[in-house]
Amino acid sequence: MSPPNSFALGTFGHADRELAGLVIGDRVFDLGSRLQPGTTVRLLLEDWDAGFDAIRRLAEELADAAGDFELSELQPLPPVRPCGQVFQAAANYRQHVLDLIAGAERRGDDSDGMGEGGNREDARVVLDERAATGRPFVFMGSAHTMVGAEDTVVLPYDSEQSDWELELAAVIGRTARRLPPERALEVVAGYTICNDLTSRDALSRWDASSLGIDWLAGKNSPTFLPTGPLLVPAAFVSDPMDLRIELSVNGRTMQDETTADMLFDVASLISHISTVAELRPGDFVLTGSPAGNGASHGVFLRPGDVIESSITGLGAQLNRCVAEAPPGEGEGALASNASWAKR
Repeated sequence: MSPPNSFALGTFGHADRELAGLVIGDRVFDLGSRLQPGTTVRLLLEDWDAGFDAIRRLAEELADAAGDFELSELQPLPPVRPCGQVFQAAANYRQHVLDLIAGAERRGDDSDGMGEGGNREDARVVLDERAATGRPFVFMGSAHTMVGAEDTVVLPYDSEQSDWELELAAVIGRTARRLPPERALEVVAGYTICNDLTSRDALSRWDASSLGIDWLAGKNSPTFLPTGPLLVPAAFVSDPMDLRIELSVNGRTMQDETTADMLFDVASLISHISTVAELRPGDFVLTGSPAGNGASHGVFLRPGDVIESSITGLGAQLNRCVAEAPPGEGEGALASNASWAKR
């Protein structure tokens, strides 16, 4: 159940224009006409303390008002446009890692990213040691992969192992450097949903195995980061470590787990990132994906598949998969997404 007077933010497409919206239930209010023209969610994040106060007052004024739009009338875009840096936690759910290893062992492939000669038994031991005394593993992804919660997912023509990875994402609202874990959540403006898709068969490089996993090739295909539909302020998410993550493909449940299975909680991830880099408003911290990925089920995405996903209190996504046209066969399936996704 949502807290009283709760609201969310979103960015939406409507009638060839883009608008920042205040979302109260199923009603959407155009922030540009109520705050000032040109208001965007990203601009609100730049001074989140003032922005949140202004939106909260506005939400109280509009609590009983008719919306400018119904949520169903609008095309959901990624809620923060443009977003900042995208930080992505790897192997941050214990059962997820164990399932990936088991699936790769059954199939005899390297979809867990270990490649030839990887010692999977050692990996199991290291997993427990890392959770007890180690640090999170975080890499960076391209913001250009980001599309909306209902946009088409384009499966690369040269990959046979396109996989889903539904994740809780924390969106940063204050600049942060070297934060202790006990203060890390103070810089979170809100939370949203990201499906951080992976080309499993691109992770391991035969020609560069000593250099580790190829995150560029595995994670950054266009449309591989459906995001949103909503940015829910942190004030309305009572415990980010007690949210249910659910994903189905063609109606079959694949992921159904809670954020409690994280090896490193949201605060630990943010603290770690801030000791290495500077976090700024508009940055995304993806917190890892729980058990139930395609690599563990032995099932990968194919053209025509429909992915439905949700996280408690943050809304839902519905994405249809299409094939990318090989080079020389037209513009490719990216053209099937609305122009919003490519701005």
